[in-house]
Amino acid sequence: MGVAGQAGPEVRSDLHVCIDIDHSDGIEIELESRVKPYYENSIRLQIKQLAETIGIRHARITIQDEGALPFTISARFEAAARRTGLGHGSRLLPDKVPLPPPSTRDRLRRSRLYIPGNQPKYFINAALHGADIVILDLEDSVHAREKDAARLLVRNALCAVDFLRCERAVRINQLPLGLHDLEEIVPESPDLILIPKVETPQQVLDVSRKAAAVKESFGLTRPIWLMPIIESALGIEKAYEIASASEEIAALTIGLEDYTRDLDVTKTEAGLESLFARQRVINAARAARVQAIDSVFGDLSDMEGLKTWAARSHALGFEGMGCVHPCQIPIIHEAFVPTALEIENAVRIVDAYREAQSKGLGVVSLGSKMIDAPVVQRASELVARAQAIGLLK
Repeated sequence: MGVAGQAGPEVRSDLHVCIDIDHSDGIEIELESRVKPYYENSIRLQIKQLAETIGIRHARITIQDEGALPFTISARFEAAARRTGLGHGSRLLPDKVPLPPPSTRDRLRRSRLYIPGNQPKYFINAALHGADIVILDLEDSVHAREKDAARLLVRNALCAVDFLRCERAVRINQLPLGLHDLEEIVPESPDLILIPKVETPQQVLDVSRKAAAVKESFGLTRPIWLMPIIESALGIEKAYEIASASEEIAALTIGLEDYTRDLDVTKTEAGLESLFARQRVINAARAARVQAIDSVFGDLSDMEGLKTWAARSHALGFEGMGCVHPCQIPIIHEAFVPTALEIENAVRIVDAYREAQSKGLGVVSLGSKMIDAPVVQRASELVARAQAIGLLK
């Protein structure tokens, strides 16, 4: 017997499946559903097709449906079938939405919103909150007993859910379990993979090589970027080695809950206990020419504290931070948006540089000030960032 999924009065957009293969009278489906008057025939037909695909000919299949969409039904049925010992090697994929354009290494990553990978009710509308990245999480938010089922659910969500303009990301499990996640996730072309609890560059290389092997076996060439998460004292000591371990790395970030636990200190609102580590991450990321992304701010009740933290984060040199709830996104975006004065000054510097170049001048001046190359480079980056956000045409 194999069981998967969730049901109950507090559950939405999910279903509970039980497959009893000790049954000799064909396929028998017992179905209870919140939407039974409307979708009973569709659900029964899908279940019969899924059973046929896997090769189940004799089983009693009991379903308690809480409004699950077809991609969730497929994932839950496949998980239940695998737990009976059947269906390994099968991939019960839903109808696919068109893939968005490939993500770029330097794209805007002000906010990343974590979505529990075993809670389909959060998937459908995740993109409407406007985060730059939507992360389907297979690690901390998923119970150890549900890792296998969440892996299939996230895989199917990558196929079937339109995440609009959000970068489609997955946080895999800590290695070596995370390498098994890649076998299901990579074929569905996520834009970004977050690697938790990284302490050595070899861990990044293991993920990079595994992802490359899976891509090759499926004939895929679309880029998949990597974001290592440093969450320990050892990881901080090796920050630059980690940040420069692979050309697929787009960003480096830090997880402060685990880091402060490793230091045996209390995480505070001021953040002095983690200031060295955060600065180390920024410096390592800059040296490796990748983005530096801050940790999450965990107190949902303290919006003023979030505003202060995000402003300090931006001032330190981070380009974004994590979100544990959609209500944090607007505040984070506001903190990481250049001011009108900063944009105006940057445009003037870039224009002055272009004028000097057109005249064949090696020295750039703006009024009475001489502008050197690093200032021009920084101004160009700020202009590009303002254009990406839509503040400048």
